[in-house]
Amino acid sequence: MYDQVRKTDPAIAELLELELGRQRSQLEMIASENFTSRAVMETMGSTLTNKYAEGYPGKRYYGGCVHVDEAERLAKRRAMELFGAERANVQPHSGSTANMTAYLAFLKPGDKILGLSLSHGGHLTHGHPVNFSGLLFEALHYEVSPETETIDYDKLRDQALAERPRMIVGGASAYPRFWEYEKLRSIADEIDAILMFDMAHIAGLVAGGVHASPVPHCDVVTTTTHKTLRGPRGGLVLSRKEHFKAINKMNFPGIQGGPLMHVVAAKAVCFHECMQDEFKTYAQAMVDNAKALGEGLLAKGFHLVSGGTDNHLLLVNVSNKGLTGKAMEELLEHVGITCNKNTVPFDQESPFVTSGVRLGTPALTTRGMGVAQMGQIANIIDGAVQNRENEDALNKLRTEAEELCREFPLYPGM
Repeated sequence: MYDQVRKTDPAIAELLELELGRQRSQLEMIASENFTSRAVMETMGSTLTNKYAEGYPGKRYYGGCVHVDEAERLAKRRAMELFGAERANVQPHSGSTANMTAYLAFLKPGDKILGLSLSHGGHLTHGHPVNFSGLLFEALHYEVSPETETIDYDKLRDQALAERPRMIVGGASAYPRFWEYEKLRSIADEIDAILMFDMAHIAGLVAGGVHASPVPHCDVVTTTTHKTLRGPRGGLVLSRKEHFKAINKMNFPGIQGGPLMHVVAAKAVCFHECMQDEFKTYAQAMVDNAKALGEGLLAKGFHLVSGGTDNHLLLVNVSNKGLTGKAMEELLEHVGITCNKNTVPFDQESPFVTSGVRLGTPALTTRGMGVAQMGQIANIIDGAVQNRENEDALNKLRTEAEELCREFPLYPGM
């Protein structure tokens, strides 16, 4: 592995080996991370990286696109079949550019958008003031209920009627519950607003049939192709056919130049993998594992935002354990668990400190871990908190995490 890199650039080769070792030896629980198949990885490292292909299949600005045209057509057909969408644009480089494409296809700078607050589980690109979405548009935000820590759709409706946003944005980066798409659609229709849904986190659950799809209810749906889809890093826009011309034009030439054809082809591989029965089993296992992990943590006295999960992630408020999210992230890293600090609803800490951590099951499920291992991991997490001043105990917990990783090897043979 990495033979040519080692000959050309030993420094980078060493870093690649170290990162492979890190991924193999740690319990990866960042909810937005996953492990691609070797097939996806090989496609990303293919000769398609050499090809410029500005434009769309059959309408390129460069010659020699006969094969990449077919790769893109295949990716589009598979995306539409997988999600039941009328149209698909597979060119966005990321979820952020997919969202920018969706916004600018429907909105003008200064228009109002209404999305879930970042500190309540939303996403940076849903109107945060430091992001393009907050800089270009007048961004308003809805929040979760203080009592249930879930979205209050009646309050959202009242806010929408009062503010009359041009677009309502659904989707989140740290919301563990189902979305009620019909209610969002009804609210959008009542004020004649565009309904956009960013399903980046739950796309794999939708593809696997364990989570309802936003596609039938929305004007436009965006997603990443990594996370729960387990594909290459990139974005995707799904839409109704009447909106597709505007979306295509905004993605190119409006926002992006030439597409990354090696990634577009890898998306096609990903969508093919998602159509297999094995992926449906995987999607269900992600949810089962998250529920099992949540039950294990609840039994240890941890506070789960909203009381549990319907999807692949948990948002854990650790303030009742005398820790900040930052301290908890560092503590878990010490015992071989990778996660990220995360704000919780009505957080009193800064976004650089936070009161919570976000835990996800996509990557561990890819390795083959199940509900029994989730119970073991809950014990490791609790043990780390209980013994945070005991270095010997923490080292033993790290050894236990490493043994678990060896039991479920990652990329054997690489």
